[in-house]
Amino acid sequence: MAAPSSLSRSDSASALRTVAVVGLGTMGSGIAELLARAGREVVGIDISPEAAARAAASLETSTARSVAKGKLTEAEREQVVGRLRTSADLADAAGADLVIEVAPESYDVKQRIFRALDDIVRPDAILATGTNALSVTRLAADSARPERVLGLHFFNPAPAMKLVEVVSSVLTAPGAVAAVTDLAVELGKEPVKVGDRPGFVADGLLFGYLNQAAAMYESRYASREDIDAAMRFGCGLPMGPLALLDLIGVDTARTVLEAMYQESRDRLHAPAPILRQLSDAGLNGRKSGRGFYTYEAPGSATVVPDALTPGRGADAGAGRPVRAVGVAGSGTMASGIAEVFAKAGYDVVLAARSEEKAVAARARIGKSLARSVDKGRMTAEAAAQALDRITPAGTYDAFADVDLAVEAVAEDLEVKRQLFAALDKVCKPGAVLATTTSSLPVVACARATSRPQDVIGMHFFNPAPAMKLVEVVRTVLTDDDVHATVHEVCARIRKHPVDCGDRAGFIVNALLFPYLNNAVRMVQDHYATLDDIDAAMKLGGGYPMGPFELLDVVGLDVSLAIQKVLHHEFRDPGLAPAPLLEHLVAAGCLGRKTGRGFREHARR
Repeated sequence: MAAPSSLSRSDSASALRTVAVVGLGTMGSGIAELLARAGREVVGIDISPEAAARAAASLETSTARSVAKGKLTEAEREQVVGRLRTSADLADAAGADLVIEVAPESYDVKQRIFRALDDIVRPDAILATGTNALSVTRLAADSARPERVLGLHFFNPAPAMKLVEVVSSVLTAPGAVAAVTDLAVELGKEPVKVGDRPGFVADGLLFGYLNQAAAMYESRYASREDIDAAMRFGCGLPMGPLALLDLIGVDTARTVLEAMYQESRDRLHAPAPILRQLSDAGLNGRKSGRGFYTYEAPGSATVVPDALTPGRGADAGAGRPVRAVGVAGSGTMASGIAEVFAKAGYDVVLAARSEEKAVAARARIGKSLARSVDKGRMTAEAAAQALDRITPAGTYDAFADVDLAVEAVAEDLEVKRQLFAALDKVCKPGAVLATTTSSLPVVACARATSRPQDVIGMHFFNPAPAMKLVEVVRTVLTDDDVHATVHEVCARIRKHPVDCGDRAGFIVNALLFPYLNNAVRMVQDHYATLDDIDAAMKLGGGYPMGPFELLDVVGLDVSLAIQKVLHHEFRDPGLAPAPLLEHLVAAGCLGRKTGRGFREHARR
């Protein structure tokens, strides 16, 4: 069935003056407020009188705050409040130009609403569903006016979040899409127009990532606190994935993932069993008072300690004393790590393959410290003292007296194994040997030595002076006091340590790169543009960078290498690198460093 090429005169944002919002939960109430503030007449409809009363009260409260902050006059506030009327009768949507359904995420519930609306609203009214998981096409096909049905996916809280996904099916008339897109712009939103597939853009990428985090926690690979801290400190995300699942609702996440899996049949979208276990038990997150975390009360955002809350290091044991640190390498990461240790008061030996390289690395550290002085982050005296603590060396023999040796050389297993064999010979007994690898097996480095019990992973993030996270990776051979030593060192250098086991990607990369790979697949499938996907994740997910911005910064070759390691380790078809990523790397389009990746960049 072809969509008509034009619709009636009502199809413009300015003509959508009266809007009915069906479902006055948190999202529906937020949308109703947004519309009323924008000058629309709003009919809020909910079968629950309590929900309708809460929506009206919420608008009263929020507009009162606006008056107190000087953003509205009292007269303007009265006008806004007067634009919302509530009802328990769907028939009161009869005069609406646009109906936005925000009912529970159940196809049967939504289908009943749309079928009832067929007999209520005018023939030229537009019907929008707020679903983020169910098929808009299926809802449209069941309607008597499929060309006027589309998706209008706001993000919570609707008044604050900038993104709106405008979802059209193969049946939707272009005029209807244009009208609601223009309305979104008038509401101060950033509309992204997409086709109909479960999760659309933002949730399509977000929920796969959340599902993997839930599975990671379920496997006891890392604690809930460490998984969440890793993604906040390592990726700059506003919330960790498990806390976000609690905010969204475990039951909602399960519904979205079920819908995604039904379409993709990708194991990465098959809901982790723990999501079913929690939702079946009624432990759906904040709204129920307990999910992955325990909350002060249902609806509260305040986390309270429970049986799973880790202790305050009572059983951690004492670490080994560390006074001097050796850093192997001369690149950006090695220089940054050496700077971190020197600023924390450690004597640092910075060793490279030649003394010339080590001296050049120390000079870069000097420039970095000078920038910190210029920005007022440290005094000139403190910067000078930190630089004086760093001794460049052209041989690893200079590590003879260090208590901790940290390698930051090329991400090549053979190179690292050779280095650890050398460190084994020159470092004193009892020295802790650490690798900063982001994807290679730490135990392979450990087995290159005669003291594997002294080897551990310390994965710093770039730029090391700024990034707070260190992934602490212990192998099955690592001694407890070595693990305790690294935690004590992290406290002194003011980094946040998270514990994880020795498997590909650790925490951050194991969750980040499949998300990036899935974004590439979206572009590869011509589902959405680079700009729309980047905008969706920044505006809808709170990400500091969109996936394609980040891929070009990281380097497409680096990203491909990590994705290959993950695929090899877990043997999951869903982790296979996207062909488009492989093709760009083969063509030498590696991102910013080559001037071209997913986008064109000015050569540096």
